[in-house]
Order: sequence, then structure tokens, then C-alpha cells
Amino acid sequence: MVQNKKESEVDQRIYSYSRTTSALLTHCICVVFTVFISILSRPGTSLFSWHPFFMTLAFSFFMTEAILVFSPHGSPIKSLPHKVKGRIHWVLQSLCEACAVLGLGTIVFNKHLNGKHHFTSWHGLLGLLTMCVVGLQSLAALPLMYHSLVKGWSLAKLKRYHATSGLVTYLLGCVTVLLGLCSAWFTALVGEYTWYLSVLCPVVSALIIMNQVTSAYVAKKQFQS
Repeated sequence: MVQNKKESEVDQRIYSYSRTTSALLTHCICVVFTVFISILSRPGTSLFSWHPFFMTLAFSFFMTEAILVFSPHGSPIKSLPHKVKGRIHWVLQSLCEACAVLGLGTIVFNKHLNGKHHFTSWHGLLGLLTMCVVGLQSLAALPLMYHSLVKGWSLAKLKRYHATSGLVTYLLGCVTVLLGLCSAWFTALVGEYTWYLSVLCPVVSALIIMNQVTSAYVAKKQFQS
């Protein structure tokens, strides 16, 4: 029995170390990937250059960090109260939305100036869908901050629904970024190996974030009341 207890403690330590390593890896990926795209796009050199810069900053950095705020193993503010984490999450998500709107605005205006049609690619269509979902997700988060808006709903259920829909939103953002990496603009700037490494960044981040959210909410068998 003592041996089983020791094995259980070892398993817990390995699990904790692996989760911490995964979270730290995600922090590094979102920073390095954002810096890399910023260097490639050289924001300010053209109107289009602001589009990949703002969108990467929005979905690869701010949204990722907003979710990692709640990571029990990799959050830089895990010792702070949950309410404080919620406020910081809200600030990061607001920055994400602001950057996303700027990114959308620049590409729409750039296409307008060049007489090109809007939302003709899968990247553009999914990007538009993602923007709409982000807006809806933000509105759906209001009851979490002002619980009196929805009477009869427990806060635990609202958090669970918000986390689940937030995960879907994040995955949509990651797929949109992946499609952007398949664009003629990006493939013309990087080599084959760099392209594959770049693709791994949103893929790995999505897998780790998905594991974090499902472990915290979706995997629970019953709603908390």
C-alpha cells in the first residue's frame, strides 16, 4: 500500500511537471511566433503589412495569454485571486479584439484601394466567421461579470459554457492563422522547413490550450451547482 502511494505521488509529480512544461512551451511559442510574423510583415512598410501583424498579435499572443491566465500550472499570476485573473483575462481579450478589428480594417481597406473582392478565400471567410464568433463570445461573457443579468443560471454553468465556447473560438482563430500561413504572401517569404516550423506553432498551441480547457471544464462529468 505504501508502494502504491509512492507510485501515485510520482505520477502526480510527472503529471504536474509535464503540464508546467507544456504551459511554458505555449508561452514561448506565442511570443516567438508573434515576433517572427512581425519581422516578416514589417508593419508600417505598407497598408497590408498591418494585417498579419495585428491578427497574429490578437490571436497568437493576446488570446493565448488570456486563456493561460487560468492555467493552474503555467499562469504567471496563479497565486492571485480568481476574480483578479478574470479581470486580467478581460483586459487581454479586449486587446485581442481591438487588434483583430484593426487587422480586419486594414485588409478590407487595402482590398478596397486595390479594387479586389473581399472574403474570396477560405482564410478570409473563416477569418470573418472567427471575428463574428469573437464578438458573440464577448457579449456572452457579460453575465460572468454581471451575474444579475441572467437569473436562474448558476455561475458554475456559465463558466463552463463560456470556457467551452471560448475553446471553439480559439480553435477557429488557430485554423484561420494556419490558412494565413498557406497564403501566397507567407509562402513566398519563407523556405520549406521554416514553413513547417511555423505551422507547428498554432497547432501545438491549440493542442495544449485544448488540453487545459478540457481538463478544467469539459472533462467534468457533472455540472457544479
